[in-house]
Amino acid sequence: MHSSYDKDYYFWFTEQAGLLRRGLWQQVDVEHLAEELEDMGKREKRALRSRVVVLLAHLLKYTYQPQQRSPSWNGTIREQRKQLSELLDDSPSLKPRLLEELQDGYISARLLAAGDTGLAATAFPEQCPFTLEQLLDEHFWPEL
Repeated sequence: MHSSYDKDYYFWFTEQAGLLRRGLWQQVDVEHLAEELEDMGKREKRALRSRVVVLLAHLLKYTYQPQQRSPSWNGTIREQRKQLSELLDDSPSLKPRLLEELQDGYISARLLAAGDTGLAATAFPEQCPFTLEQLLDEHFWPEL
């Protein structure tokens, strides 16, 4: 009955959607469907973290290597802010997690910025120098 889950993932998804739309509840692969829904939620949280880390890393690079600023860095900062805003609009329940991701993600962002710039990780502050408001503010551009 549910063998398509292991053999053809896309087919399984479309099959399950069709069963749900037709109200054929007894034929729905409940266990796999529940697992997939949980995984979708996890992916949203990982997307939030990823956007925060990339944005923070670029804000650090922008701040601590002003001589290297480029349209590419500016574009990445703008795009990450846009994508982060859209993600939060689509999933408002992620907003309370944003402050936690700002704090936890900063550790990764600091390492990423160090790797990208060639600067030592100690060249960047130990604690995130940006507020949540600054992170999301499209008009905020850090200066030393």
